[in-house]
Amino acid sequence: MRSKDAPETAPADESRARTDTRRRPDVIEIRGLRVECIVGVYPQERDTPQPLEIDVRLELEPVLEVHRLRQTVDYAAIASQIAFLLQHCRFFLLETAATALARLLLAPPALGEERARIQAATVRLVKPLALGGIGIPSLEIHREAADVMLGREDKPFGTVDIVHETREVGVYRLNVAPGKRIPLHVHRVMEEAEMVLGDNLLLNGEPIAAGTVHKWPHGLAHRYDNPSDRWASILCVDSPPFLPSDEVEVSGEPGRAVPERPFLERPKITVGA
Repeated sequence: MRSKDAPETAPADESRARTDTRRRPDVIEIRGLRVECIVGVYPQERDTPQPLEIDVRLELEPVLEVHRLRQTVDYAAIASQIAFLLQHCRFFLLETAATALARLLLAPPALGEERARIQAATVRLVKPLALGGIGIPSLEIHREAADVMLGREDKPFGTVDIVHETREVGVYRLNVAPGKRIPLHVHRVMEEAEMVLGDNLLLNGEPIAAGTVHKWPHGLAHRYDNPSDRWASILCVDSPPFLPSDEVEVSGEPGRAVPERPFLERPKITVGA
């Protein structure tokens, strides 16, 4: 018999019920994604791309009824963004590559994106050829959305989100406000690659589809216009990190650049998705 002075205690199952009120997250996984990229510290790894195998586990707040793609995440778009970042950055360490990917995945949706916020991400990277077949090194990290705080800068065309920066490379999201433009400009120092994240932008006066990637040669003039009433965003990789003095506005006609072959062929999404 319990003494009258003994503390009250709840039954174990009742206590467990009170602490387990949060629903388990919805989980989206992408496994076995294979991308050729520059990653490694040895001389032979700095110039020749090698395969990297990627698994990601994305945790989302549970939604009882999902009827629109904007209520979740488009795994084809996520896979394309992962490939874009890895193909256009040059990493020394798997840890740096995994951190950059986690920051991209856990960043709040860009102003031009319509998708759910990812609450947590597990990123696993495997270098199958790194040890010449003797063994297979890998790295796995787990990060929460609360771990990621993006820098943001105001620009005449809208805003820039600073996703990730090292001494060698910078990853940014350019958010173009309705009715604004990134004026005609060239770069003479930075190597720049850009992926359009929405369908409401014009590149050099022509419509450009979401997911389209361009790598801009030095001196090739280009501009973006947003004639719509919605924000539009561009994922950008600069090497070295962004140099304000290298954003050189020019006059005249834009150059012509052929888009890169898409990592994934993505048909146009049905209106209302």
